[in-house]
Amino acid sequence: MNLQSKAIVSGLVAAGLVAALAVGGVKYYGPATAHARNVVSAEQSALAAAPIAARSLPDFSALVDQYGPTVVNISVSKNVKTSAAAEFPGIDRNSPFYDFFRRFHIPMPEGRAPMGGIGSGFIVSPDGVILTNAHVVADASEVTVKLTDRREFKATVLGADPQTDVAALKIDAKNLPAVKIGNANDVRVGEWVVAIGSPYGFENTVTSGIVSAKARALPDGTYVPFIQTDVAVNPGNSGGPLFNMNGEVIGINSQIYSGTGGYQGLSFAIPIDVATKIKDQLVQTGKISRGRIGVTIQEVNQSLAESFGLKKPTGALVSSVESDSPAAKAGIEPGDVVLKINGRDVNRTLDLSGYVAELKPGTAAKLEVWRKGTQREITVTLGEMKGPKLASGAAGEVNQGRLGVAVRALTPEEQKAAGVSGGLLVEDVNANGAAGRAGVQPGDIILALNSTPVISAEQLQGMIAKSAKHAALLVRREDAKIFVPVDLG
Repeated sequence: MNLQSKAIVSGLVAAGLVAALAVGGVKYYGPATAHARNVVSAEQSALAAAPIAARSLPDFSALVDQYGPTVVNISVSKNVKTSAAAEFPGIDRNSPFYDFFRRFHIPMPEGRAPMGGIGSGFIVSPDGVILTNAHVVADASEVTVKLTDRREFKATVLGADPQTDVAALKIDAKNLPAVKIGNANDVRVGEWVVAIGSPYGFENTVTSGIVSAKARALPDGTYVPFIQTDVAVNPGNSGGPLFNMNGEVIGINSQIYSGTGGYQGLSFAIPIDVATKIKDQLVQTGKISRGRIGVTIQEVNQSLAESFGLKKPTGALVSSVESDSPAAKAGIEPGDVVLKINGRDVNRTLDLSGYVAELKPGTAAKLEVWRKGTQREITVTLGEMKGPKLASGAAGEVNQGRLGVAVRALTPEEQKAAGVSGGLLVEDVNANGAAGRAGVQPGDIILALNSTPVISAEQLQGMIAKSAKHAALLVRREDAKIFVPVDLG
């Protein structure tokens, strides 16, 4: 079955259990003959040699004893969208938005209902920093971490990056056992690896297998060079560690390739070097900053290589260049094939997108480009990759701290269309933030805070920082305005 007919399944548990029963066969040998005695003798020899062969197989018990306590179970509570109900779904009758929508007949958002999920994670520092998948904690209103000694902690989401599916959590604990970080670049196809996690909620389950392939690109829109294994990974394993035989974590189990929702022999892990770079940014700033050059690229196959005069299929073919992008300013053209970036070979499109994303905006990158039969060097000053305004559930640069919204000033045209002077457009809302809990939504226009007009994000941020526990936002939605009380905590 081809890739398009399969589904990449991320690992949160809703419900269910799958069991399998294997039955072995029994052979009966008839009366002994000279030939039969030779057969039995050969079998006896094989049985005698079996313990030696068994001792040559990997034994993971020492690894599990030492590093099993570093793996945690993660359970989350979240509110999920439900189908529209009869009146105003998801809005409490005591909320100011209830009367707001009822009075002005504004279409209501879909309702939301509580839901739970589970996943896995692992401790990366003794002071309680934990790595897991972003999809495990996505939209979570509460995250609980359970250790192997049965202690439970409420976790803070330091940040989550949907692009790589990596999230960093923090629990208030000291002197915790932490994993040893390995080098994903040293991973060899065919080597034994071990996963520990909570498939279907069965905590600290150990499964093993081998590395099936490296640098796998999946059709999920990311540039992560996944490690493919045949380790049994199921819903609930998401976010758990993938160990090598030295007890080092080389990846985060993230996805399975399945047509049924269960394990079918193809599992994918995020390389630990990718995850730790994301973790470092999330811990330090709560957000992710990535470089971009502004091109659309595609793989070079044999036919394209011959068409462009390349000796072999390699590099990333530029199919289009965004106007006014760093690439356009540097002179990159459609039809260019990028062969290297800062001296690193670009064999596939995944290499170029991954290398560029690792670099900070403003960095000068040297590209070796193949153009019309000749090789040339072009220097590009990287811009910043556009992404979600809110990278985390913690305060980031655009999170406006206590309020939990990403905003921008209205353009003159937008002000004219909305019939307002000043104001800030809400581009994103942290569902668990103060504004999100009060009912503020993307698309709303914040006009004032406590009757003081707002004209810039910086002004709003400063006013919120000086506010007490409560504030009132004047919000415009559609053609109506209302003051919304916000509990800042």
